[in-house]
Amino acid sequence: MQVRELNVPDAFEFTPRTFPDTRGVFVSPFQGEAFTKAAGHPLVVAQSNHSQSRKGAIRGLHFADVPPGQAKYVYCPQGALLDFVVDLRVGSPTFGQWDAVRLDPVDFRAVYVPEGVGHGFVALEDDTVISYLCSTGYNPGAEHGINPLDPDLALPWEPGLPAVLSEKDEAAPSLAEALATGLLPRYADCVAHYEKLRTATA
Repeated sequence: MQVRELNVPDAFEFTPRTFPDTRGVFVSPFQGEAFTKAAGHPLVVAQSNHSQSRKGAIRGLHFADVPPGQAKYVYCPQGALLDFVVDLRVGSPTFGQWDAVRLDPVDFRAVYVPEGVGHGFVALEDDTVISYLCSTGYNPGAEHGINPLDPDLALPWEPGLPAVLSEKDEAAPSLAEALATGLLPRYADCVAHYEKLRTATA
């Protein structure tokens, strides 16, 4: 398993080995030992999610209140997508910065999105499937979004594709609006949460 920390600290890209043969291919997109070595703590999985999207569909940018937040480990078993992580942690040295990784069933890359970091993606093909391992269960009162088309973020969602958004994502506030209303997680709270996870498994 190859591991690379993204431009947003505490977020990682994982690239597993694939084993093709005449029957097809075998791969392990998530490997606990490699994850723990990179993040400094195991991934506690409380829920798994699956979504299927048409070409051009954008889901995100989503995040949850910290604590406890919701970390996500995502990969794409069908189709292709461009996955984005955005640092929404107020006080972070990289606040407002982002990184993107193409996920598909060729390289089977996966992305780890830690608590406090925004996540979103755009489907590059019809019938694109994304699979999530989530550290906490669904909690609608603690989950929020940033408008993915916020011009200040200027995320390159894939020029030429007609953007398809949910009404909720389209109505989400801009990064500046979320910052002004105190909606965003604080970096200090996120770091304290990460340290608590690492201490619990030391």
